Amino acid sequence: MLSQRGRYALKALLHLARHGGEPRQVSLIATDEQIPRKYLEAIMSDLRRAELVDSTRGWSGGYTLARPADLITFGEVIRLTDGPLALLPCASRNFYKRCEDCVDETACAIRRVMASVRNEVSEILDRTTIADAIANSPAAASLLDAVPAGPSDA
Repeated sequence: MLSQRGRYALKALLHLARHGGEPRQVSLIATDEQIPRKYLEAIMSDLRRAELVDSTRGWSGGYTLARPADLITFGEVIRLTDGPLALLPCASRNFYKRCEDCVDETACAIRRVMASVRNEVSEILDRTTIADAIANSPAAASLLDAVPAGPSDA
């Protein structure tokens, strides 16, 4: 499940993309996107370290996207904020870890199904960019509609 942190990171990046290259201060993003400011500051710091956003100090400073919105994928952002996309550690490509209770990983039906789920989710998230979401592409629209509106396990 997408964490609140992941949702807020995506909302902040979408906000920056909608405003082009104009620097946006955290307080403005927080107000416009209804994100707690202190929480957003921590998220923006993580996004800066991951080189997804740039920051400029000063009165006219703020955050901008570090690269074009069509080069930032949902998958990249979610992996940064939430870790693996896979539901099981043994089904993860980037965060693989063998399950402690597994006798034979190669014959495990659960792993096979979860790897298939991971592949489908990964394909959608890795091809959907921030620019796609802003343009309301069908892939992005269906992805955003699938995100529950209520609080998550963050």
